[in-house]
Amino acid sequence: MTSRYPKILASLVAALAVTACGGGGSSGSIAPPPPDDGGDTGGIDRTGLRVLGSISGFGSVVVDGVRIDTSGATFEVDDAAATEDDLKTGEIVFVAGEIDDDGNATAATVVTDDLLRGPIESIDLVAATFVVLGQTVKVEVDTAFDDAVPSNAIDGLAVGQAVRVDGFLSPDGRIIATRVEPDDGDDLQVVGVVGNLDATALTFNIGSLLIDYSAAAFEDFGGADLADGQVVEVEGTALAAGGELPASKVERVTDDLGADDDDRAEIEGIVTAVLSSTEFEVNGIAVITDSATVYEGGGSADIVEGARVDVDAVAQPGGSLLATKVEFEPDRIVEIEAVVEAVDSAAGTLQTLGITVVIEEGTRLEDDSDLDLRRFSLADINVGDFVEIGGSESDAAADEAIAVLLKRDDDGDDGVELQARVQSVSDPDFTLLGVTVRTTANTEFEDGDIEIPAAEFFANAAGRVVDVEGTWDGSVLTAEEVEFEVED
Repeated sequence: MTSRYPKILASLVAALAVTACGGGGSSGSIAPPPPDDGGDTGGIDRTGLRVLGSISGFGSVVVDGVRIDTSGATFEVDDAAATEDDLKTGEIVFVAGEIDDDGNATAATVVTDDLLRGPIESIDLVAATFVVLGQTVKVEVDTAFDDAVPSNAIDGLAVGQAVRVDGFLSPDGRIIATRVEPDDGDDLQVVGVVGNLDATALTFNIGSLLIDYSAAAFEDFGGADLADGQVVEVEGTALAAGGELPASKVERVTDDLGADDDDRAEIEGIVTAVLSSTEFEVNGIAVITDSATVYEGGGSADIVEGARVDVDAVAQPGGSLLATKVEFEPDRIVEIEAVVEAVDSAAGTLQTLGITVVIEEGTRLEDDSDLDLRRFSLADINVGDFVEIGGSESDAAADEAIAVLLKRDDDGDDGVELQARVQSVSDPDFTLLGVTVRTTANTEFEDGDIEIPAAEFFANAAGRVVDVEGTWDGSVLTAEEVEFEVED
């Protein structure tokens, strides 16, 4: 098993050696341990818990929808002791703790470290990607941007700007960003798979970046043990004249979650390998399935490289994880920027542009308004607030979306934005999430960054993902700009 989170897991396992799991309850809960039926997944009154995922909120810490009491926890951020206040939404964290029979989760240790740190080399706004240290970073609708990034979006970044990136490594070598924030540029860091190892020249590649490890300090292993296929974290201070990175430190991955038999595990991430019909890897962590594994949003045939999943599992003897549930995440193509028209906190929904938006336990909540609430919830949203929403289309209704990101911002300008898949076409109108979009003689049509005539748009619009900017009169969205979006 080769994990994609070397620093997080290594730090966590080290901390577990000296930190006992504390008691206490949680204001939230997850499914309790399964009943002890004499099999491999027996539960006890209180059992170990391991959670790997992105931070979706605070008030304790919410990781991928799991609310965890952190009042007695120790924190580590980028190798340094920290507090809960140092954590930020979108960061990938690993939590070790306990869960009781009522599903109350308590953390003993919380560890986070970014995947990539360095200057931006190029930006592709059409593909929503940028490159740092030769690594391609993909921005999605739920990527969290620090307040210091103008517009809180990829178009607020600049070539040459130093950034820190949190996210998941995908099988194609890209980083799927969960958080992007400016950095001071004092050091460089990259996590990835060793390739093209040259033990004579003392170099290897991570993606297209050449690493010179001739003067590097090695942690937990020696340079002679380095091999292609290993996942390492490399640190340095600056690129050399030839574009290579002289490494000051190389740290090897750990493959140990620190889980004991029957511990619960919850993992959010990307399927990085399919090993057999009953075994696959999520973020490089091995998971097995059996006849009792429950699937939501798909089936066993949908476990393919690149699939976004949430896995509930139980640790087995020998360290493997047996999945009790595999939940597939739908395509995240929805973007909404508009004013809130109604809020129903009890139902967990709000309405904007006539669209019902469902807020789930795992929805990432951010307050970028002047109030800047850290413990931010749907109950803090009011009619008239300007919100930015990223998510997926719902199977329940044509005019419903599921939010993976809900961000309150200061009032936007007079325009609104809506992105979704075209449901129907009737020139000069079309529909997105049940919203009638009306085009006029003044509407601009684009395919990527190329302007196209209206006739070409309507001939190809059905079923395509389209982004619309325009004005909303309460019943119709009049389009000023319509653009076909690039789909992976």
